[in-house]
Amino acid sequence: MALKVFFPTCCSSAEGGLLVGRWIPEQNSAVVLAVVHFPFVPGQVKQYLAEVQRATRVEVSVLGSWTNSKPAREKSLDRFLEDLGTIFSHDPWIQLGKEQGSKFWSCCVTRRRPGGDEGDEIVLVYYDQRKVMLSQLHPPCVQEAGAAAAAPSPDWKVENASKLAALFDTVSRSQLLFMKDRYDEGPVKLTHWQSEGVEASIIVELTKQASVPACVLLTFLLSLVSRVCQSRALTFWPLSFIWSKLSTCQQLKHRLQHLQVVSSTRKAPDQAQRMRKANIFVSILLDVTLGILLTSWLYQKNRIGHLANALVPMADLVAQQLQDLLQWLMGVPAGLKMNRALDQVLGRFFLYHIHLWLSYIHLMSPFIEMILWSVGLSACLGLTVALSILSDIIALLTFHIYCFYVYGARLYCMKIYGLSSLWRLFRGKKWNVLRQRVDSCSYDLDQLFIGTLLFTILLFLLPTTALYYLVFTLLRLLVVVVQGLIHLLVDLVNSLPFYSVLLRLCRSYRLAAGVKFRVLEQEAGKPLRLLMQINPLSYSSVVQTYRLPTYSCYPKDSWGSLCKKLFVGELIYPWKHKGEKQD
Repeated sequence: MALKVFFPTCCSSAEGGLLVGRWIPEQNSAVVLAVVHFPFVPGQVKQYLAEVQRATRVEVSVLGSWTNSKPAREKSLDRFLEDLGTIFSHDPWIQLGKEQGSKFWSCCVTRRRPGGDEGDEIVLVYYDQRKVMLSQLHPPCVQEAGAAAAAPSPDWKVENASKLAALFDTVSRSQLLFMKDRYDEGPVKLTHWQSEGVEASIIVELTKQASVPACVLLTFLLSLVSRVCQSRALTFWPLSFIWSKLSTCQQLKHRLQHLQVVSSTRKAPDQAQRMRKANIFVSILLDVTLGILLTSWLYQKNRIGHLANALVPMADLVAQQLQDLLQWLMGVPAGLKMNRALDQVLGRFFLYHIHLWLSYIHLMSPFIEMILWSVGLSACLGLTVALSILSDIIALLTFHIYCFYVYGARLYCMKIYGLSSLWRLFRGKKWNVLRQRVDSCSYDLDQLFIGTLLFTILLFLLPTTALYYLVFTLLRLLVVVVQGLIHLLVDLVNSLPFYSVLLRLCRSYRLAAGVKFRVLEQEAGKPLRLLMQINPLSYSSVVQTYRLPTYSCYPKDSWGSLCKKLFVGELIYPWKHKGEKQD
């Protein structure tokens, strides 16, 4: 079995000393974490490594010696480093060093146990310690059900992922070892990945300490707002109904939960929670930025005033178009012969509703500009809040279309269910409510006569009702599609992990899907030299892994069930909030 030595590239220029790291016997591999420089006291090195091992729970030990061939280097230092194996007595003892005037490295492995194989093939793997330290290794993607049946078992992928996880876990858990630097005053001087970036680490820690008071203040303010929102005054019928139906209230509640997560002073327990916090913070920041840009655009050149002036004429135009449509339906639409009495009743009923809607719009016309100014200011809370308000405004402005659809759907549904029930009567059947099935039944002559009469009436009135239902269903679907597109855009801003996507774009090694190896040098009698490079996670996997949960959901009905509901006249709500029930 080949012996693998993982050596950090940042230590290749280090002076001679000891190789400190972890030995993984299951994989017959050694992970070098740092180099201890000369001069040092062996007893102090052992004491320091024991403290690190107790704190990090990583079995850190001295794996061997390291020599850096330079013309001015003393020969006595080489002899001293070679004799250190008797002091630290690690099995196997690895002697690694650069050869002067050659691009190859010398690597010698000494085993003290009897029966140890000293002729193992040695593979020297270079890795970027900074990237491995900061990266998060993700599990291999699970194959689809159809492909998994034909493909071989993915156990080898899981085994390779566990081997890589041991390497990544060893480096990430050894943070305490990286606190000491070669420039620090003390008996132990180390070279590792942070040897060049101590100042940046100090700045990051100072920023973290400065953000704690701000988070505490924000948490206190959000707790007050949360208590107000959960007060009993909002649980009574009118306010609770409005709070549950308006998209704006749901979006504000969702953002309030996000702010509580971001401002929490509790440390995230794992990498997934840290990424979730970062994604939420960037999502809120981007949302507010886009909202402020929208507000500045609306208030330039008096665009809100122009929009308010155009809103009432637009409503009059829509009402005129609806009146023309109803007049067409009350005549002979497309040459169809309708029931004149029912046609006139339905047409006048809907025309009266349009008249009420126009009166409502003209009554609100003096306040429209003020309402739009308030909506423009609310965009400072975020683009998603502005879009939610726009969705609620569309729902209020098209409330008459919703009423037309409900009236037509209920009337059409009653006739469809009436015809189906009477059709079972002709066949000597009836619907058993208790057992939820169709059973046989015998009817007398009077029941058959009344059933035939009602069936004939409903059948001849059905085309008129179906035409009105079809027209208003199409109008309702048009409004639902517009609102659905707005909700999809809100869901996109709420759930898309912007921080993870930016991290994948700028620092792709932070999201690792695996590794690949590139051969550097290979020669007989010399250790094989490989360079380990990180394979980044694909963008689709990043979005799928770190996608944020949102308060709304997509329709669970399939196209077949949706068409069935449209055919029988059941009310459809394609975009519903979680926890709500359909009528």
